[in-house]
Amino acid sequence: MRSTVKAAIPFQGTGLHSGRMVRLRLCPAAAGSGIVFRRTDVSPDEGTIPARYDLVTDTTLCTKLTNECGVSVGTVEHLMAALAGCGVSDALITLDGPEVPIMDGSAVPFVRGILSTGLRALPGVYRALRIEKPVEVVDGERVARLLPAERFELAFEIDFADAAIGCQTLERTVTGAAFVHELADCRTFGRLSDVEMLRRAGLARGGSLENAVVVDGGKVLNPGGLRRSDEFVRHKMLDAVGDLALAGAPIIGRYEGARSGHEMTNRLLHALFADPGAFRRATARADLVPAAGAEPVERDRLAV
Repeated sequence: MRSTVKAAIPFQGTGLHSGRMVRLRLCPAAAGSGIVFRRTDVSPDEGTIPARYDLVTDTTLCTKLTNECGVSVGTVEHLMAALAGCGVSDALITLDGPEVPIMDGSAVPFVRGILSTGLRALPGVYRALRIEKPVEVVDGERVARLLPAERFELAFEIDFADAAIGCQTLERTVTGAAFVHELADCRTFGRLSDVEMLRRAGLARGGSLENAVVVDGGKVLNPGGLRRSDEFVRHKMLDAVGDLALAGAPIIGRYEGARSGHEMTNRLLHALFADPGAFRRATARADLVPAAGAEPVERDRLAV
């Protein structure tokens, strides 16, 4: 079943890369609208940006969408993951700047707002993309693939030289409320040396220990440490959920990523849609895809 939020949900925060304060509203939308961003700081006829994989124009440290007028919105992946993880099929997102606020670096603030407000069922059948045959993108050691499976599954591997991160692998079935419980609280991360380099390049201006995990060799610099021992690989899985949501429909299949990221996942979606025989449309049941709004969620798990 398609669904939208019951009422508009306000958010406010800093853009990770721009450093600008952004006000965002997640608003109800009609069935079949999909997820649409609308910049309110530009003219109304230029500010609409559908959340689609083929509008991705930059995957450097985040996912950026740009419409035919050249108007863009960046760092969409955590909000897209929250929407997908809660089973929101249709929503209008208004914001007064070029970047979705980073909040605490995870999807939890968005998930909390969505589930506290609640969802409203919409008419029409919610269709998923059922993977029918393997699709793969390989670039050196980086691999992203989609495989047939009975439910939405994620398997990820990361390998960093920094001892604080190291090599981490994880597999999860991400159906029902699993995204909320298993991935939503995991924050974006970076290395201290990279942060300093990015700031010299005019990026990461809004980054801090309040909205990202920062490591320096074998140390986690955040005073509170990690939320989970494998928070790094879980955040990469969170990003994959958000980037895959730009397909415009949930996926019934298995995503495997090795040293993958925004670019590889977007390339994978391009490869998927270039082969119509690689998928078919199927009903997006809650036991097959993320749909936290369709079942009870333990509120204390969202208290971070």
